[in-house]
Amino acid sequence: MINYLFSNPLMFLAYTVALLVSLSVHEFCHAWVADYLGDPTARLAGRLKLNPLVHIDRLGLIFLLFFGFGWGKPVEFDPFNLKNPRKDAALISLAGPLSNFVLALLFSLLLKLLIFFKLKILYIIGIFFFLPLINLNIVWGLFNLIPIHPLDGFKVVGGILPEEKAREWYGLQRYGMLFLILMIFPLNKNGSMLDIIIRPLSAWILNLLIPGNLGGII
Repeated sequence: MINYLFSNPLMFLAYTVALLVSLSVHEFCHAWVADYLGDPTARLAGRLKLNPLVHIDRLGLIFLLFFGFGWGKPVEFDPFNLKNPRKDAALISLAGPLSNFVLALLFSLLLKLLIFFKLKILYIIGIFFFLPLINLNIVWGLFNLIPIHPLDGFKVVGGILPEEKAREWYGLQRYGMLFLILMIFPLNKNGSMLDIIIRPLSAWILNLLIPGNLGGII
């Protein structure tokens, strides 16, 4: 993203707005589901808001802007307040990535409506802001579904597995950051293992959501 700051400042602005929206909705949905399932921890911490300022982790934001990956401020929850701690934790974790996919779908539908009704001014604005929103939400959702701690996918898998297997699965938590660093570290000119996993999936989903003649813009 940072390369746009000098080559195309308006595109940098669009991607920054898209990033803040995607991150805020993602973390808000974690907090909302936790509160809905009976744990007030996130609500009492002021996380039931769409205000980006309550969800931004400064270091995570810097990494997102400069390196293309990063994180928001984690939404804390107390498993002792949940009726079914393991499965409810999986639902709380799933809420974030799911919200990103829903956002991508909604902005895709809005963009297609603008094209269909030939609303030229809104259509131009829509291309400028909606394409980064669709793109980032898809990538953000896919990235967080990777089943490696501390990403959301780790707890999602833990909630699906039988109890005995889940205990073995959570034993891998201590190695999560090591696995994640290995996935992010560039392997060759094709990028990292993370790129190899996410790029084909995101390209396939984007091909479904974005009209073909617009795909090259992002």
